[in-house]
Amino acid sequence: MKEKYDLIVIGSGAAGMMAAITAARNGKTVLLLEKLSKIGTKLKATGGGRCNLTNTLDNETFMARFGRDGKFMMPALEAFDHKALIAFFREIGVESHAPDGYRVFPVTHSSSTVISAMETEMQRLGIEIRCSQKVTELSYTDSQITGAETLTDTFKAEHVVVATGGKGYPVLGAEGDGYGLAESVGHKVTEVFPAMMPLKTKEKWVANCTADTIAKVAITVNMKKYKRLKAQGDLIFTRSGIRGPVVLDFSREITPLLGKYEEVPVLMNLTKGMNEEQIRSHIKKEWAKNPHRNTLEVVSTLLPESVSRELCRLAEADPAVSFGKLEGRTRDRLISLLAATPLTINGHDGFKMAMITRGGVSLKEIDPYTMQSRKIKGLYFCGELMNLDGPCGGYNLQWSFASGYTAGLLLAEGKISSPQ
Repeated sequence: MKEKYDLIVIGSGAAGMMAAITAARNGKTVLLLEKLSKIGTKLKATGGGRCNLTNTLDNETFMARFGRDGKFMMPALEAFDHKALIAFFREIGVESHAPDGYRVFPVTHSSSTVISAMETEMQRLGIEIRCSQKVTELSYTDSQITGAETLTDTFKAEHVVVATGGKGYPVLGAEGDGYGLAESVGHKVTEVFPAMMPLKTKEKWVANCTADTIAKVAITVNMKKYKRLKAQGDLIFTRSGIRGPVVLDFSREITPLLGKYEEVPVLMNLTKGMNEEQIRSHIKKEWAKNPHRNTLEVVSTLLPESVSRELCRLAEADPAVSFGKLEGRTRDRLISLLAATPLTINGHDGFKMAMITRGGVSLKEIDPYTMQSRKIKGLYFCGELMNLDGPCGGYNLQWSFASGYTAGLLLAEGKISSPQ
C-alpha cells in the first residue's frame, strides 16, 4: 500500500470504475475503495442483469429527457457521449449492439461481461482495488482535500472522487453513504426519493388484470398544478398496483408528489392514444360487423378481456348485453373510461424496490466541466450521487460513465471554478 495516491475513488459502480480507469490512463496512481466484498455489485443488477449501457439519442434529446437540469450534462456528454462509450468498451473487449436501434447492450446481454472487462482493465493499469473498505470521513485542510478515512485505515490523496451512488437497491449495499460525506464538507444535499419502481394503487380492481401487458399506455397526473407530468410506455397491472416501463419512468415524478400528498390521481389512456371519438368509431364498426356480439366482446377488440371486464364494471355496463342495447349514457361512460381510465396512486415500497434515487448533491455546487466541488479543492462527485436522474433506457448509466470519465480527467488539478 502506497503512502499517498494521486487519486482515491470511493465506490466501484459505473462512475467510480470509469473515473479510476480514466485517471490511470493519464498516468495517475489510483486507489479504488469499495465497502462491499466485491466490485460492481449494483452494476451487475442493472437492466435485469442485461446492462443497458446507453442509447443512440443525440446529446440534446438525451439531456432533455432529464428535465430542466439536463443541460448540466452538456460538457460531460461532449467529452464522452454514447459513441465514445461504445468505442471504450470495444477497446477493452466488450462488443455492443442496439437490437431495437435505440438501447445499447453488450452483445452478451450480461452485466458480468462489462464488470469483468473493466476489472481486467483496472488490473492492467495497476489500479489498487481495496474491497470491504467503508469510507467514514473525508479529510481536508483549508478547503483542500487530503484523503479519506475508512473504519480501519487512513488514505492520502490530493484528489478524491465520490461515486457511491444513491439509496436504490439497498440489498446490494446502497445506503446513501455519499450524502453524509458531501454534507460533512459543507455540500447541500436535496431531499431524496426512491425512483424507477412499481407503484401501489387505491383501486383493488387492478388485481384482476395481472395476466396481460398493455402496450403504449399514456399516463398523466390528474392534478391541476401537475398536469404537465406525463409518460408513455408499456404497463402491467399487479396485485397491488401497476408496474412496467411506463411506471418505472413515471415513478420519478410520482414519489416526490407522494411526499406532499397522501394520494396522487392519474388518468391512463389504455387504447394506444385513441380519443373518445376514435374509440366510439372503432366500437361502432366492430359492433356493426356482428350486432349479436355482447359489450365485453366488442370492448375486448381494444383491450385484453380481463381489463375490458373491469372497465365495463366501472362504467356499470353489463358485459353480457349487446352493445347496441346499452343506454346512451352508459355507452358514453364506458367510452370515456376507455379514453381516460382513472387510478389513484397511494404508495410504493420505498428504496428497497427503487432502481435509482431522485435528488442528491446540489448541482449548483459542482463544476459541470470537471465534476469538481466548488467548495473543496480536489473533491469530485459523479453518477447517481448527484441531483440528476433520467428515465429507463440507458440514460442513467451513460450519465454515470460520462461523469466518471470527466471526473477522472482531473482537469481542475485543484483549482476551484467560480460559481456560474
